[in-house]
Amino acid sequence: MNLHGFLPSLLQGALLTLAVALSSMALAMVLGLIGAMAKLSAWRAARWIATIYTTLIRGVPDLVLMLLIFFGGQVAVNAIAESLGAEPIDVNPFIAGVITIGFIFGAYLTEAFRGAFLAVPPGQREAGLAYGMSARQIAWRITFPQMFRHALPGLSNNWLVLIKSTAIVSVIGLHDLMTRGAQAAGATREPFIFYLAVALIYLGFTTVSELLVDQLQRRLSVGVRRHSL
Repeated sequence: MNLHGFLPSLLQGALLTLAVALSSMALAMVLGLIGAMAKLSAWRAARWIATIYTTLIRGVPDLVLMLLIFFGGQVAVNAIAESLGAEPIDVNPFIAGVITIGFIFGAYLTEAFRGAFLAVPPGQREAGLAYGMSARQIAWRITFPQMFRHALPGLSNNWLVLIKSTAIVSVIGLHDLMTRGAQAAGATREPFIFYLAVALIYLGFTTVSELLVDQLQRRLSVGVRRHSL
């Protein structure tokens, strides 16, 4: 079944959607780690900045942020180019989409990482110091591996939501899966078939993701004692 010849187009859109999702998740993880460490910092200004960041994201719809960053970024870039005497520059929709989605989910991962850091027993750090380990060695060998195991459920949930949220990049002209599905539906006047195909592709992404996360969870849980109720 080639969906009236639009199957290759849908697959191209699916690959672009996956690229946006992976790039956005990488950015979100970096922002989430920075935000979590800022919230746990002894520096009050850092805690305030991180709190404002997470509060802003939770209070503004994703679509509004997408339009603000895309069109606002366009205005800002052209203003800078004009001041330098350069030609107007068009903001790349892929970059704008990745930055926006990464910025949004960075706020959610901030809370996930913050809770994961707090879940690591403080005695682990004290034991590392007692063995003569440096702060960097404690972070990479003790804190971060355990933190990541605690954060994995939150990371998994946010990743699944992020994949579906990539559909908002269609409003800024990126030819992702959603855009190509809409184009095919309009050309053939069979919206049910093509939106169903789009839904099944998204379902495929999320199903494979859940299987991979489950395998990773099993791997990270090796040797970890499970407490029974």
